[in-house]
Formats: sequence, C-alpha cells, structure tokens
Amino acid sequence: MDYVSALVPPVVMAVFFVGLVVTIIKSQGGPNKAKEDAAVDAALARAESAKQAPRSEGV
Repeated sequence: MDYVSALVPPVVMAVFFVGLVVTIIKSQGGPNKAKEDAAVDAALARAESAKQAPRSEGV
C-alpha cells in the first residue's frame, strides 16, 4: 500500500493542473476578447513610445 500513498499526490496535482489548463483555454476569447486585445495593444504602444522617446535628462 506504500505505492498508493506515493502515487496519490502526483496524480492529484496532475488532475488539478489539467483542470487549470482546460479552464484557461476555455476562458480565452469570448465577449471580452476585443477589450483584452485593446488593453494589451495600448500597453505595448505605451512601452514602445517610452522606449523610443529621447531623454534629455542626465546625459
């Protein structure tokens, strides 16, 4: 019976991990996809503009 107690924790963690992955995949897209994409695009644009802006302070 030692093998059962040794296998239970990895099996339980694997089941929860698979459930997490399935939940993440199912939650992608949907009605909020456009809003999420717009938020990511705005954040990327801010980061890009901050990287390209010349800094005149502390040359």
